[in-house]
Amino acid sequence: MSEGTTRIEPALGDAARHLSSAQLEAGFHALPPAPKDVGRLTHIVRRPTKDTREILTRARLSPEEGLPGDNWSRKPAPNPTEQLTVMQTGVAELIANGQSLALFGDNLFTDLDLSVTNLPIGSRLRVGAAVVEVTPMPHDGCSKFNARFGSDALRFVNAKPTRHLNLRGIYWRVIEAGEIEVGSPVQVLSRTGT
Repeated sequence: MSEGTTRIEPALGDAARHLSSAQLEAGFHALPPAPKDVGRLTHIVRRPTKDTREILTRARLSPEEGLPGDNWSRKPAPNPTEQLTVMQTGVAELIANGQSLALFGDNLFTDLDLSVTNLPIGSRLRVGAAVVEVTPMPHDGCSKFNARFGSDALRFVNAKPTRHLNLRGIYWRVIEAGEIEVGSPVQVLSRTGT
């Protein structure tokens, strides 16, 4: 069990907070550029069941369990390329429009640039004391994303012209176990071309 403060939240969105395509585009262009080499971890979220979230202040990542207690490790045959879901904090905050970032269902949020150019498949990063690797699994918006954030947000994250920016996020798998906590540095160790 991870140490830290936890809070369980429902996985339901507020339709009154859905942004239009124009609002999302304008907000995205107003975001400051995310760091490319060293960022920080801003949120850790565990999904004990499909519809619940626990917001953690710290955890221990492992190659066997990913984020211990998360529903990924409870699957009959968990796919290592889907071990940890990660999203860029600024993009998530824009789309959430005041709602909790736990609604996304992602495990980790960072202020680091998650684009394909900055973090190609196979890139390795140190997150706190853990080492993770970018996997080839695409992270796309789905019907649950649409219900939580609206159809304009779904089109925004899946749009072909900006797909390389990974606005919906990416997947990591744990290479070396280690402790992480909110505020931990997220440092690129190596970048590998696809």
